Amino acid sequence: MESWELNTNQPNKTKSYLIMLLALMLFIFSIDLLTVALSHLNNNVAQELFQATKNPFVSLFIGLLMTALIQSSSTVTASVVAVVAAGNMSLEQAVPMVMGANIGTTLTSTLVSFSYLMKKKEFKRALSAGIVHDIFNIFTVLLLLPLELYFRVLTRLALYFAHWFSPNENFTGPVIYNKVFTRPITEWISETINIPFVTVFIAIFLVFAAIKLLASSVYRAFISDSFQEISNMIFKKNWLAFIYGLFFTAAVQSSTVTTSLVVPLVATKRVTLRKAFPFIVGANIGTTITAALAAIYKSEAAIALAIVHFLFNTFGAIVILSFPQLRNVPVRLAIYMGKKSVKSRFLGFAYILLTFFIIPFLLIYFSSE
Repeated sequence: MESWELNTNQPNKTKSYLIMLLALMLFIFSIDLLTVALSHLNNNVAQELFQATKNPFVSLFIGLLMTALIQSSSTVTASVVAVVAAGNMSLEQAVPMVMGANIGTTLTSTLVSFSYLMKKKEFKRALSAGIVHDIFNIFTVLLLLPLELYFRVLTRLALYFAHWFSPNENFTGPVIYNKVFTRPITEWISETINIPFVTVFIAIFLVFAAIKLLASSVYRAFISDSFQEISNMIFKKNWLAFIYGLFFTAAVQSSTVTTSLVVPLVATKRVTLRKAFPFIVGANIGTTITAALAAIYKSEAAIALAIVHFLFNTFGAIVILSFPQLRNVPVRLAIYMGKKSVKSRFLGFAYILLTFFIIPFLLIYFSSE
């Protein structure tokens, strides 16, 4: 019986591997198409948008709002890397946007918790599990954004490491192209369409589709069968949960997939929020693999931005997880929010609308006045 099940599962695994390979090729192609299209985009609207990102707070909230709207930080960060690679945005402008995308991506796990809305006790635990990811990323931004604005800590470190991958002593910011194998096709498509805005829209849609396809195929191929079996082992120790969160997310290219898996586990009391927290923090680092893939152009600015994304999440994890006092703050705040939201269900919806949509939109609007 077991051997029969193994044989029937094998074609499905093979299919998943093929889809995964095609999704990876589509991702590389779509990022390259986006880079080419953006390099041809020189109209006034685009220039106004890129001028707006010179304000780091506007840039932060644009990243947050964009990610909240399309529900994929991987798409936003990969697109920002492509914008930097095309020379339309400086590394300094892009860093706050990536930080904002990190906050915006946490909306999904919070929304998952609302599936338990009619079950009072489960909803309280589920919402706490969803919100703890938000709180961690907000804390990390509050910690590292001032250091970046005043001392350029992340940018300087990233440029230093980027020289290892693309050494160039005279590098001061401009893009250096190394053509990827898809460039002849993407240039032909861009020239054929000949409307940069349309090409950009198509490319962003393809990036989004590729990431979703890659996430689902990798999940089916490597994780779906084994996740339930090993979930009890994952959360036994904090460092083990952290490592599993990191590698699972790197594999499926989406922190929203792995963190959303944790919400039902916490809601049904299979794991406590304190034990799940390191897994969520690990997932935060694992999601940076997308920006790394998007930086395959060997453009030093694009590589540096991918490194910034990794350093931002890693420094946040080191600082917050290393100190028990700090580590307990996001968990306690999340538990408190869960309790309050059970007493007034409107509070949970108000939190989502204010944090992810209303406040970012108002700040962007008034800053651009």
